[in-house]
Amino acid sequence: MALNQAYSQYNNSRILTASPAELTLMLYEGAIKFCNIAIMAIEKNDIMKAHTYIVKTERIIEEFQATLNHKYPVAEEFDKVYTYVYDRLVEANIKKDKEILEEVLKHLRTMRDTWKEVMRITHNGTANMPQ
Repeated sequence: MALNQAYSQYNNSRILTASPAELTLMLYEGAIKFCNIAIMAIEKNDIMKAHTYIVKTERIIEEFQATLNHKYPVAEEFDKVYTYVYDRLVEANIKKDKEILEEVLKHLRTMRDTWKEVMRITHNGTANMPQ
């Protein structure tokens, strides 16, 4: 029990002290984790758990869309990608389709890896790069 509390405190501290770039990376990691959990739930025919974790993934995608900075032209392209991923998540949730979730997972991993590269190039996002 104490270990769980210590881990929770560590995570809270990590979030509170993270840069915007690090928070974005954490959200990508969370979306990947939730998508994986949803896939495993579908494999076990746990429909409610699959639904819960697909919705959690959808919420992260919605957050990405809501925080896009549209003063940068690239935001429009990100918006299209996020809309596509979100629509696929909705379809996967309706059908409880593992293959669609695996496709979404590939997109999420690509976006996360791209974001990691942006962080590396800009020294952890300090060069004022758009999301």
